[in-house]
Amino acid sequence: MRDIVILGSTGSIGVQALEVVAANPELFRVIGLSAGSANHALLAEQAKKFRVQLIGTSASEFSAETPEGVSVICGPQAASEIASMSAEIVLNGITGSIGLGPTLAALAAGNIVALANKESLVAGGDLVMKYGRDRIIPVDSEHSAIYQALLSGKSTEVKKLILTASGGAFRDRKDLSNVTIEDALAHPTWSMGPVVTINSATLVNKALEIIEAHYLFDIPYSQIEAVIHPQSVVHSMVEFVDGSTIAQASPPNMKGPIAYALGYPNRIARSTTPVDWSKSHTWEFRPINSELFPAINLAHRVGEVGNGMPIVFNAANEIAVHAFLSKKLDFTSILRVVSKTVEILEVRGYSAARDLSDVSVIEHDTHQVAEQLVNQLVNEEEISS
Repeated sequence: MRDIVILGSTGSIGVQALEVVAANPELFRVIGLSAGSANHALLAEQAKKFRVQLIGTSASEFSAETPEGVSVICGPQAASEIASMSAEIVLNGITGSIGLGPTLAALAAGNIVALANKESLVAGGDLVMKYGRDRIIPVDSEHSAIYQALLSGKSTEVKKLILTASGGAFRDRKDLSNVTIEDALAHPTWSMGPVVTINSATLVNKALEIIEAHYLFDIPYSQIEAVIHPQSVVHSMVEFVDGSTIAQASPPNMKGPIAYALGYPNRIARSTTPVDWSKSHTWEFRPINSELFPAINLAHRVGEVGNGMPIVFNAANEIAVHAFLSKKLDFTSILRVVSKTVEILEVRGYSAARDLSDVSVIEHDTHQVAEQLVNQLVNEEEISS
């Protein structure tokens, strides 16, 4: 039986991970859970159901009734403390760059990390990789697919990685000038939180995954591509030097990647429903329009520059997306803010982050610049109106 810790247990990834555990009680024992401040009642319910003795929340106090026999850690470092528990695997399903600290804490404690928090690598890839790639098992469906496909050949035989993207809410639109918040949140394939859904609509989500893939698989950015695949059945592909392409296919849900990471190197039976090969299928692939969706090219640029620029890219996007959801910015201005912030801060010549405090400094600088740009755009619109 494998002892596991789940960070972000009340979010989409955490809830599905616990469903995998519930379906396989002979394989897993949950020893720790953490969540944010939004849903303490669910966290308490999870602790009781899975007989977890230690839980944590980023809130200053626990607002639900504490189940008998359960200890609660509160405060901003709670997730890192839970992540430091001695476990066979820690699943990090936290959203945002606040997930980096817990990832590093889990690795420092000697734990294997099943990583669904992409910001850990975007904001802290150099820090995370000090512990070695063999300590990370990806949970994102795209990186899980590549992880599995790479088993088909040697690293020296890889020609390129191809990440597939659903294309988000606007994969078939040619004009994004009048996009509403409701439009952007109407994802055609996946059910996700608002920030991730907006990132999917701008393709920033895929851009962040390109940076992730570089760190996870030690592949140059010039050998990492992204393509639109509306059906979201082929989760990603690896092309080898002999012309062969290995793809991983399964219906679009996260149960398969989660179960693969928790059970690795063993596969868990019936983790997800397979593709029904008795039925006719049409799978489409097409290139990304870089003029409508500049995030992909921008990710390659900041990735190749390195030295803190991926942190800038991610932090500026957080500010711009929040401004869009707050109805301060229009949709096309999200990437305008991100791109301009990158341009302004690139000349500062940041060094690679040495620790979490370096990451915090770069994020603070980025937030200031991005917020100033948002305010400028807001003022311009007020003047023009």
